[in-house]
Amino acid sequence: MSAIDELRHTIARLRGPGGCPWDQEQSHQTLTRCLIDECSELLDTIDRLDMPHMREELGDVLIQVIFHAQLAEEAGHFDLEAVAREVNEKLVRRHPHVFGTGKLETSEQVLTQWEQIKAAEKKGAEAPSVFKELPPRLPALMYAEAVWKQVGKKGLPAGPEVDEARVRGLASGLDQEKLGRMLFELAAAAQSAGLDPEASLRSHADSLKRNVERRVQGATANA
Repeated sequence: MSAIDELRHTIARLRGPGGCPWDQEQSHQTLTRCLIDECSELLDTIDRLDMPHMREELGDVLIQVIFHAQLAEEAGHFDLEAVAREVNEKLVRRHPHVFGTGKLETSEQVLTQWEQIKAAEKKGAEAPSVFKELPPRLPALMYAEAVWKQVGKKGLPAGPEVDEARVRGLASGLDQEKLGRMLFELAAAAQSAGLDPEASLRSHADSLKRNVERRVQGATANA
């Protein structure tokens, strides 16, 4: 049995009858914070080129991938084999200069072709968005910042989700030290209240995006 198969069996055993109560209680949603934490720890080892700890942290990220695949398999959606098969097919499809005909000479050409193929794959799959495509699960603070930047840059109607006068007031006289203290105090208050600040901020940013889209589409339809 391969080491990957052994790990899959271990996680299935932890989730199964007589397994670990903590593992049995987890869901895709409850594991999101673990995934963020593990990716952050991996990034730290990469920054330091700490190979022994990088190996360990890659394993911790791999646990998260296999755990989510296990949850999906239990619910009858897909399994780890389907995950690997789909991403392999995508890699082959988006590298026709390697697995097909044609040849590219530079990284810039490769990235341009990748985006063209990606756009063709997604064409017609969903309605066009007024927002530039963002990695949907950036850390919530980066995600909220990127959403708000696009609202301002494109002059989109923020609506009641954001008190813009209050935002301007908060920005007045704001510096790195004050911002850090405010964010830390909010995080501490959330922890004291038993709330997840990461999930709360992401949920609000998602809600703002949906409502802005709705308002823009409504204005276009009525024009």
